Amino acid sequence: MSSSMLLAPLCRAFGMVGAAVALATGFLTLVSVLMRAVWSQPIPGDVEMTQMGIAFAISMCLPYCQLQRGNIIVDFFTQSSSEGSRHRLDAMGNLSLVLLYGLLAWRTSIGALSVREAGETTMIISLPMWWAYACLAPGLALAGWVALVQGLFGQSQSNQEVTG
Repeated sequence: MSSSMLLAPLCRAFGMVGAAVALATGFLTLVSVLMRAVWSQPIPGDVEMTQMGIAFAISMCLPYCQLQRGNIIVDFFTQSSSEGSRHRLDAMGNLSLVLLYGLLAWRTSIGALSVREAGETTMIISLPMWWAYACLAPGLALAGWVALVQGLFGQSQSNQEVTG
């Protein structure tokens, strides 16, 4: 099975995990606000958990966004270009994203190791900070993989995914 055949289901799975975490984070916030309003006592560390949860959710949704070509594209200068020129520019943009996603995945991985070694925790509920960094790397790496496949082989995956 080729890597491009794995992309759509894997990106969908990452996106579903990201969406579930975002929903859980929203529910956590709702409960904390209600507890604050009714009992004047929010959930301890709700802001810390929300920050970590939303960062994780976003990173997990990035591969699906990349697969769907959901990033903002400003085509003002290229709309009068030939289709071939636009495809080449899209390929160059995707390959630039590979570098960006790769750099971010690498640095968050290195950051996770560094923060783990330092033993840093959150202030209120003492969650290990390295968890937040480590959870970002898989989504960033998969988004980079998607951008690489799109840059090298075109963007056919998104058309299949949108209509499928």
